[in-house]
Amino acid sequence: MLLKDKKILIMGIRNKWSIAFGIAKAAYENGAKLIFTYMGEENKEKIENLISEFKGSKAYVLNDASKDELVKETFEKIKQENGKIDGIAHCIAHANTDDLHNDFINTSKEGYVHAIEVSSYSFVLAARMAKKLDMLNKNASLITLTYYGSTKVLDGYNVMGVAKAALESSTRYLSSNLGKENIRVNAISAGPIKTLSAKGIKDFSSILSVIEEKSPLHKNVTTEQIGNVASFLFSDMSDSITGQIIYADNGYSIVGA
Repeated sequence: MLLKDKKILIMGIRNKWSIAFGIAKAAYENGAKLIFTYMGEENKEKIENLISEFKGSKAYVLNDASKDELVKETFEKIKQENGKIDGIAHCIAHANTDDLHNDFINTSKEGYVHAIEVSSYSFVLAARMAKKLDMLNKNASLITLTYYGSTKVLDGYNVMGVAKAALESSTRYLSSNLGKENIRVNAISAGPIKTLSAKGIKDFSSILSVIEEKSPLHKNVTTEQIGNVASFLFSDMSDSITGQIIYADNGYSIVGA
């Protein structure tokens, strides 16, 4: 198994339709031991039921992954109870609904900062805190999730596109900083998937139809497929890959129109 004896932290698990769950399922099937963070102490029972199929997994509440003190407190507890880890999947992003539905030019300063802090800075913070706390094993692999809207103007993506562009640039700089310690950092640019988060994007169903029509493979990707890509990036088979944006979108990103 690709990930036998590896411990993987998945940040931002919410429900069984999420990409985070797809990553968890693939990693578990490849032998990984799973650790999760989630928002809201009130969601504890729901999350524990959600991850119950991943035997031996643990979940920790983290109410704001962009707050230094909260991430430090949670990561310290994770290390104390689990030892060092071999990978992190950063599956956290958020923008205010108004900033997705209105024209980008009307994005408020507060909305702009919020999207950047939650969707981009939180990945930098996770990497920095894991390094500072000596939490990562040698050859660890860090992964985050991005989207095509980081490089192209997509109706309804707006400030999230800006946040994802910052996230992709952060991936490259983090890979440079951590490479000297044999820690790899990559991003997966997943094709559109019908998750709860995607419901915030205007006319999302029409985006799925365009992918089916125009992508070279003429179908949409699944959370399971993204999970398989993540498992590869966590594994030693990808030990020469870092600082990359890996497109897992059935080829849509190569199409000119």
